[in-house]
Amino acid sequence: MDATRMTGAPPRSDENARGLGVNGHLIGVPGGRWRLNTPSLIVDLDGLEANIARMARLCRESGIALRPHAKTHKSIEIAKRQMAAGAVGICCAKLGEAEVLSAGGIESILITSPIVTGDGRRRLAELNRVCPDLLVVADCTAHAEALGEVGRASCRPLKLLVDLDVGQRRTGIEPGEGAAALARRIAADPHLSLAGIQGYAGHLMHVGDRSERKAATLAAMNALRGVRALLERQGLACPIVTGGGTGTFDLDPQAGVLTDLQAGSYLFMDAEYGDVWEKAGEPAPFATTLFVQTTVISANHPGFATTDAGLKAFATDAGPPRIVAGAPEGTRYLFRGDEQGGLALDLGEAVAIGATITCAVPHCDPTVNLYDHYHVVRGDTLLDIWPVDARGRSQ
Repeated sequence: MDATRMTGAPPRSDENARGLGVNGHLIGVPGGRWRLNTPSLIVDLDGLEANIARMARLCRESGIALRPHAKTHKSIEIAKRQMAAGAVGICCAKLGEAEVLSAGGIESILITSPIVTGDGRRRLAELNRVCPDLLVVADCTAHAEALGEVGRASCRPLKLLVDLDVGQRRTGIEPGEGAAALARRIAADPHLSLAGIQGYAGHLMHVGDRSERKAATLAAMNALRGVRALLERQGLACPIVTGGGTGTFDLDPQAGVLTDLQAGSYLFMDAEYGDVWEKAGEPAPFATTLFVQTTVISANHPGFATTDAGLKAFATDAGPPRIVAGAPEGTRYLFRGDEQGGLALDLGEAVAIGATITCAVPHCDPTVNLYDHYHVVRGDTLLDIWPVDARGRSQ
């Protein structure tokens, strides 16, 4: 971060030209947060720093490494902060994300989804040449054979994890002898290096009943344990066992199987994750730090107002956002079209034109992908603007 931004220095006239968008002139201005052109994506820096430190500490205390997922934030700045706090590497869901983070100086990257196209393999070979610690996954023999060509083309062995299906039925090979055979195929290829196994139980992250979530999580961990033991009996080293996530961050380490945890959403949290702990009657373990700030643009009808943040401002797979500030208690957020949202107010309540409304997002990862910038705040001050570096890098 540019140190001059922390001192309240006068706004610069060239902020927009330097890629900071239309709000760059408000950096360091007292009260600048509330003057932002909206809708804007907001990150509370105090909470973000606390979440990064807390997860790093909890992993250390549990004897497990942290390999957080960048699909949540798509940000070089945030990835560097996670690494500085002790993360052993960064996960990326897509090759494009990994290319961006590698170019930004992240040297240990695990791509958690298969790469199967010819052009994708060409790009992967280029990345394997320049990224000091690159890991990828395979879930079938044909895939492993194609990735062997990637290792050959890049003139260095490609580190490969066997991707296991532990119940999500999305990617991964079923645990058992088929997985062991795939591992043997990888280990036998001079252009590949068997690095371990991956098993992500994404279907368990939002299970509301804690006892049910715990039982299912430990079953998934036992599947990983069985494959690791099978490989070791066959003389195959399994140095990395990676998986888990925010919804099971405190359950995964209990099994004593994972070497590292892939949690990502803990940075920001969202309504979906808030529901996990709310249903259990427990406080959320991490602060909500990601918000969308919107402005009331019309209020002509009793009990209703219109904002400038509609369907294009939020991921909509998890319902409407939750209002956390700026409107009377009990106000509900509605979608009113691509560009507009709505506030449904209790009888007798009203909001003024120009009022600023702060919303917690329903689902953090796809909401982030809708924006070019994070507006980083402490209190009412805009401290900095960070690019969402890998926005749209879905290939």
